Amino acid sequence: MSMGKILFAEQDGIHVLKFEGDVRLSLGPTISGFLEQIKTSTDFRSLIVDLSDAVAIDSTALGLIAKVGIFCREHFDLAPSIVSPGEDITRLLESMAMQEVYMISRDPISSLELIELPQEMASEDDMRVQVLEAHKTLMSLNESNRDKFRDLVEALEFERRSRQKKVAKAS
Repeated sequence: MSMGKILFAEQDGIHVLKFEGDVRLSLGPTISGFLEQIKTSTDFRSLIVDLSDAVAIDSTALGLIAKVGIFCREHFDLAPSIVSPGEDITRLLESMAMQEVYMISRDPISSLELIELPQEMASEDDMRVQVLEAHKTLMSLNESNRDKFRDLVEALEFERRSRQKKVAKAS
């Protein structure tokens, strides 16, 4: 599978994030960085997430994409869009209840001048927090997701508490 990357374009306040290749946890810091960017944007009007060229997407990336969509709904009072012409990715989106956050469209968007976002790095601890937050976000979308990710989230929270106790003892 091809390594994932994120491309970006902005025109008249419409922000486009295009995911290509294998969209995984490693792109989490870049997705989070984009969320921080739109929090301070003064001209934000809309968001389109384009998954036309994504070949696979993991649950952490999905959870972070959901988090961006939830932010757009809550802070800008708008429904962002996901473009997903592929059957497999669309089925995955629907199984994760992404239609609760995004309008899902199969129609491709017109070509834009896209630039690749630099892949941001995060510490191991920050990545753990992102994984936990991403799965909690997915769990918040529906009961089925709560059932799917409950054990993982509980294990991650247990691990986090254990690490915090070790750090506290070492201090």
